[in-house]
Amino acid sequence: MAKEKQDTKNLNNNLKRLSEITEWFDNQEEIDVEEGLKKVKEAVELIKASKARLKTIENEFKEIKKEVNLEGDDEEEKEEDIDPEDNEDSDNEPDTKDIPF
Repeated sequence: MAKEKQDTKNLNNNLKRLSEITEWFDNQEEIDVEEGLKKVKEAVELIKASKARLKTIENEFKEIKKEVNLEGDDEEEKEEDIDPEDNEDSDNEPDTKDIPF
């Protein structure tokens, strides 16, 4: 969990630093090419690291979704095992959702 918090902090720091780099470029009347090159290289590394972290986060969400769906499937199976004929509250009305009109 500590690693995850550190990664999130790094992602937030990366985004903040990218914002600072963008602001630096926006505020330059005349861009120093050498300094600009350094900042572009730094930005590229920050973007790569951020994309990798976001991909990891996306995969974690997909895994959670799979787990939830599997648990939901178990609940559906339990519901399917219930015999509707045994329901004492049933009004013995036909199921209207199968009627084509």
